[in-house]
Amino acid sequence: MLAKRIIPCLDIKDGQTVKGINFVNLHHAGDPIELGKAYSEQGADELVYLDITASHEGRKTFTELVGRIAKEINIPFTVGGGINELSDVDRLLNAGADKISINSAAIRRPELIDEIANHFGSQVCVVAIDAKQTERGWKCYLNGGRLETERDLFAWAKEANERGAGEILFTSMDHDGVKQGFANEALHQLSTMLTIPVIASGGAGNMEHFRDAFTQGHADAALAASVFHFGEIKISELKEYLKQQNITIRL
Repeated sequence: MLAKRIIPCLDIKDGQTVKGINFVNLHHAGDPIELGKAYSEQGADELVYLDITASHEGRKTFTELVGRIAKEINIPFTVGGGINELSDVDRLLNAGADKISINSAAIRRPELIDEIANHFGSQVCVVAIDAKQTERGWKCYLNGGRLETERDLFAWAKEANERGAGEILFTSMDHDGVKQGFANEALHQLSTMLTIPVIASGGAGNMEHFRDAFTQGHADAALAASVFHFGEIKISELKEYLKQQNITIRL
């Protein structure tokens, strides 16, 4: 049984960590390097840094910041935002990132997944999917949740899997920041149908929510932001709790 992973997510805007609710109303949450170091020391398994306005504003991810993070942090970290071509991936991996996350660019040009997997290996390629439940089922969104597409969450996740993605990072936009729990039914469906790990994102409010993402949603990892940034949940205490719930976790 592979250990379940706990992953703090740091949304970066103008070089600082921010956090919002349902993808809007952003608040400052601290220095991304200092936060990352603290999470590493607390026992986080990995980190995710997302340049949340890069795709929307047409900017490239903050490469210099990635280099500084790599010098200070000793656990794997993923970088996303504004990655549109192989040269972007190359630049970020060279700066010290372990994996990259693609979202809008992959939906617009799915072949990018194949290219990254073939060039750098599937383990480097995390496909992030921001989705919302609509009257027509779960639909995927572009540009940080600003633009609805016709793509179905499950069909798109399956295609990304088949094209060579190493992991799926699924964020339920309706659950994001409201701390009412993860979208466990959708998570369970994804985890059952895919052959690659699924990371749960959007909805963590207490320790039980993490437990449920693993036991009900069958997620391989759970990602959260504000509960960690604002000290509501300590990672070391969360891991002890999950261990008591008979969930395999690295302490």
